[in-house]
Amino acid sequence: MRQYSTDFKEQALKLSDEIGLQKASEQLGINYGTLSGWRKKRKNDNKAPTATDKSPLTEREKQLIKENLELKEANEILKDALGFFAEDRKK
Repeated sequence: MRQYSTDFKEQALKLSDEIGLQKASEQLGINYGTLSGWRKKRKNDNKAPTATDKSPLTEREKQLIKENLELKEANEILKDALGFFAEDRKK
């Protein structure tokens, strides 16, 4: 199993954010599932925000955090779809 450096993973994730998961995995020669797993891990790592002053979050703040995460997930899906349809259109 191949090991990738943290810097390489970060650059690969940035590229996949810009051009889509499928295209980035093809360009970098990385398995689609590997790059997808890195994205999921990044999303899960960013999932647990807390208040900096250790006070409990208000219901509104919790609602906004949840909404923000849902919008980020929707954007990821749209980026992947855009890459898929752009590739299909080139054929």
